[in-house]
Order: sequence, then structure tokens, then C-alpha cells
Amino acid sequence: MVLQRNKPLNIWGYAAPGEKIKVVFASQKKETITDKNGNWSVLLAPLKTSSKAQTMTISGTNKIELTNILVGEVWLCSGQSNMEYQMRKLAKIPKPKNEKLGFPSDAVEKAQNSQIRIFLVNRKQLNKPDSIHKSWAVAEDSALRAFSAVGYFYAKEIQEKLGVPVGMISSSVSGSAIEPWVAPEAFAQETYFTNQKVSNDPGKFYTTMIEPLAKFKIRGFLWYQGETNCFLNETISYSYKLKTLVNLWRKAWGEQMPFYYVQIAPYDYSKQKSDKVVLTGDTEPNFWEAQQQVLRLPNTGMISTSDLNDNGGDLHPTYKWEVGRRLALLALGKTYNQKIDFSGPVYKSVSFVGGKAILDFNYLKTDHLSSITGFTIASNDGKFINAEATVKDGKVIVSAKGIENPVAVRYNWTENPTGNFYSNGLPALPFRTDNPLTKQFKTN
Repeated sequence: MVLQRNKPLNIWGYAAPGEKIKVVFASQKKETITDKNGNWSVLLAPLKTSSKAQTMTISGTNKIELTNILVGEVWLCSGQSNMEYQMRKLAKIPKPKNEKLGFPSDAVEKAQNSQIRIFLVNRKQLNKPDSIHKSWAVAEDSALRAFSAVGYFYAKEIQEKLGVPVGMISSSVSGSAIEPWVAPEAFAQETYFTNQKVSNDPGKFYTTMIEPLAKFKIRGFLWYQGETNCFLNETISYSYKLKTLVNLWRKAWGEQMPFYYVQIAPYDYSKQKSDKVVLTGDTEPNFWEAQQQVLRLPNTGMISTSDLNDNGGDLHPTYKWEVGRRLALLALGKTYNQKIDFSGPVYKSVSFVGGKAILDFNYLKTDHLSSITGFTIASNDGKFINAEATVKDGKVIVSAKGIENPVAVRYNWTENPTGNFYSNGLPALPFRTDNPLTKQFKTN
């Protein structure tokens, strides 16, 4: 396995009540006595990075040896099917259209890096204490074939750039809504949900697949989920659900750890039939907007995937290697403080002057930007038309013939986005300046 470096580490287990336990690892020796229920735990002092395999010895009446342990960076990735999407699928998918993004279909065969370790949470076994350590494996062969592609490619990028061991824990369930990943009491403590009944089995997966991990120290969280809730036409309610999840998980680990997540990919929601809601061309842009509200929480980041689906009818786009890489860029820039460009343009503010909209963005570099597509603009009648957009003096100027007094601008506000607004080689997050959630969503 990989243990998290530079943090005090919990080591825990069970034995007979009153049994003396000794833990020896990396020149540390810790002793304790089990409680009346046979539970025990010790706290190891923070460990330095170690690429050399070490053995942990846990002894009481009997002795357990955990071998081949490295010390480095550990991340937890969770969500639904696009996070669960297994490495083995890469060998069977058609060649992607965007050749610039590569196509590592043979990644499993080439995986020979023992510095990456993976832990796949089994829905049926995690809450059985004796099964936990058995799930760790070096990221190769059959273990890697069954593992999250996003999680692996994230680890690969982090390991290459930092040169330290990386451990990835994947705990995802295909088709899951967000509610099962959040404890019911957490919803009860969020004022938005006062007098609301939260459906979709709150806590079902949190209790069995997240909470048992909380004593295991990690660096942060990766989250790729939302399609199931988008199918329900959710907007601000999802913002609050994701906010509740972030706060709950951080509280469970006792740290304000980084939380990086994925904008769900473009998909033809308007072509799907639902007996619960009416799905339209605005369904997904509205959901993207809801996801983006959580960026107002500290130590968060979201990557855009608006350019990562070759087929609007595919709910599971193939470019998982690029999703992992973009998430890694966030972590390298924001968590590990590397001097890199880690984000495409993120809308900040707008002003309207002389028939034009002048937009400010974070993470906007003006080089290599010519004619920008994907912007629309509207006056008071609310009718949006295609607009011309250019970059000048670090701002984006948007206008259109026939619109003398613009009041709102949108970018890639469609489930089939084709806009080419990039910076640092990364796409801008879709947005609209007439965003109603800005005032409605409360972060505290």
C-alpha cells in the first residue's frame, strides 16, 4: 500500500479485549491495549516520503506483517459510472476523434510502475475489517484492469511530476445519485433542506464505502458524478447536495482537504424521455451552472469536459486519460504549488459599455487567441444570438450586429458545445452572465 506522508497516521484493528498490541514501522514503536470490545488504535508520527518498500509489524497474541509499504501521496476518487469506468475498457473502444489528446489503449500493458498502488473498494466487503488491507495492489495486470481509468491516469501524472509514490483509493458505484454518498444527518444540518425530504437513499454508500475509510489519512478527494441527478433536472438543489458532501467528507477526515471535481460531459439529455421531468436543451447547462457554484467553497476546483465527447449519445465518453490529466493539473498547481497553468478561463464579471459586453476571467492568457466561437449575446428581449468575441487587454469583448444594448452573455450554453475559447490549452467552463444561482446559493 501507500501511506500518506507528512501527516500523523492512524493504525487500527481489533484483537481480544485487554490484549497488548505493539506496532513497529519506520523506526517507530507504538504500544496500546485493546478496549473492552477488542478495538485498538495507535498514532504514528508523520512519515517522510519513502520509495523503498518497508514492512509494518503488528503483534499481540499473534503477529501480522504488512509488507511492501511505500510512503507518498494518497487520494480518494469517488462518484458514479464515469469515475468507476474501468481501465480494461480502453482496449475495446473505437479510436477517438481528437488525436491531439492521444489514445493510451495499451496503458495496462505498459503499466510497470510499482510506485503507483491502487485500492478498489468492494461494496460488499469494506465494512469487514479483515478485508481492508487485502485490496491494495500495485497498479498493473488484473488489478489495474478493474480500476478507475480517471483515478489511474490522475495517479500516473502526479507520480511522474512529483516523483513520489502515489496511492489511489477508488470508491464508486455506477448509476448512483449523489444522495447515497452523504449521511442523512448531514442533510438535516443544512438549512436548505429544512422541511424537505431527501430521496435516493441518503447515506447508503457513505456508511459502507466512505466512512470506514475516514481514519486512513489521505491528501484529498476527486469526484466525478452528476449524470443521475442531471436526469432529474436538478439545479440549485444539486449545488447544496454537493456542498453538503464536501463539508461532510472534510469533517469525517478532520481536515479542509482539497476537493477537485469534474463537470459532467456533454450529452443529449434533450433527446431522452423521462416520466419524471421534461428534459430540454437547457437541462445540462443548468446543471453545469449548479456544479460550478461549489467552486465558491475554499480549496475546490472543477475541470471542464465540454470538449471531451465525440458522440452526444454516449453517456460514458472515452477520454478518461485527459480527465485524469486535467484533474492532476489542478492538484499540481493548487495543492502542490507547482508553477504551472492548471485551468482554462473561468468567468468572473461583466460590464456593458457602448453596445458591447466586456468580460473578465480568471486564468486567461491572451496569447494564441484569434476569433473565438461559442459566445451568444442578448438584449432585454432575452433572445440570444451568435456573437463575435475577441480578446483585448486581458478582457473578452463580445458584441453582435443588431444588439445595441446587450444585457447578458453566454458561452457554450448548450448540451452540444462547440466553442473554442481556450487558455493554457484548457477549455473555458461554460457560463452565463445572467446566472440566477449566484445570489441564491449560500456557501456558509
